[in-house]
Amino acid sequence: MKKNPDIDRRNDVRPSEGEHKYGDVPFADPVNKKYPIDTPDHVRAAWSYINHKDNAARYDADDLQIIKDRIKQAAHQQGVQIQSD
Repeated sequence: MKKNPDIDRRNDVRPSEGEHKYGDVPFADPVNKKYPIDTPDHVRAAWSYINHKDNAARYDADDLQIIKDRIKQAAHQQGVQIQSD
């Protein structure tokens, strides 16, 4: 596992788009402003999207685990039930 919890910057996204669309909210991938986790609906959507093969494939294994852990933590904090991966 990475020692640094920062996720690598992706060249295929523009972080400003995520911030523009969702505002100043917490993201499971805050570097690229992907997967907002500020509401129960966003947590459920983030979990669903990150578990799609094409979305998960855009991250290395360490970054993917960090994102999933952040979504799980947000789900726990907000009382959202998600299925284990």
